[in-house]
Amino acid sequence: MSSLLVISLAAAAVFAIAALGELLEQRAGILNVGLEGVMLLSGTFGFIAAKTSGSYLQGFTIAILTGALVGLLHGFFSITLGSNQVVNGMAIWILGFGLTTYIGYPYTGPLGLKPFPTLGGLPTFFVVALVLAVAIWFLLFKTHLGLKLRSVGENPSVAEASGISVTGMRYLAAALAGMLVGLGGAVYSLVYNPVWSYNYLQGWGFIALALVFFSLWNPFLVVVGAIFFGILWQLSLYPELLFPNIFSRYIWRAMPFIITILVFILLSTRWFRLRWGATKPEALGIAYERQG
Repeated sequence: MSSLLVISLAAAAVFAIAALGELLEQRAGILNVGLEGVMLLSGTFGFIAAKTSGSYLQGFTIAILTGALVGLLHGFFSITLGSNQVVNGMAIWILGFGLTTYIGYPYTGPLGLKPFPTLGGLPTFFVVALVLAVAIWFLLFKTHLGLKLRSVGENPSVAEASGISVTGMRYLAAALAGMLVGLGGAVYSLVYNPVWSYNYLQGWGFIALALVFFSLWNPFLVVVGAIFFGILWQLSLYPELLFPNIFSRYIWRAMPFIITILVFILLSTRWFRLRWGATKPEALGIAYERQG
């Protein structure tokens, strides 16, 4: 297997795991645009834990717990207080950006652990991402719990009238999403690029967010999109591997973000909505206040 494909799949794993977490949360009606902040916090704390303990296990554990806590914090403001979910997400991003710059600075540099093992030549966490996509699809569309999660994201009033706790389901989704986004951040900082530096994610959280919309909230399409962006990102770093002397390196570096913007523009067009029937959860981003 070519080195370009392997490293592209390693990048795809980061995008896919974080996006799958956000997909699960959005299916329950909660929008968190602060994935970048959650991944920065989780990846940084996981990096510090792994570097000081010499253990990948401790690093991933701390990262997942950090993601869950930040997810619940976003849930508290968005679910309990009912404040604007976009503003809450941006606050998480700003918090993550500022806090990790201060806390992570003393740990700048390489992780210093042995390279993380692969599975049959494939990046381990790409395989994990594939398993997660199947598991989340099964949870959402083949289980009673998944039906309840989707119902609170479509029509919370009807769900509440049916005896479903909208608050409970949304908090569950926020916690699970935080754990997955936290894992995605740790995969980046501990496996894909195990060198901590200032603002090391470089916008990967926003690409993961775009993937959720790009996939029309379908877990399998998330993986497909993640592979596309993984390859695109690697080409942006080493365009000469496939396209020598075509555009400057700086244009290639901007390409993943240009594609992300174009995806959002495409999704917003009436043609796309009519032709493909976008499946956005009806109550996405809308605070719910229990009646009576």
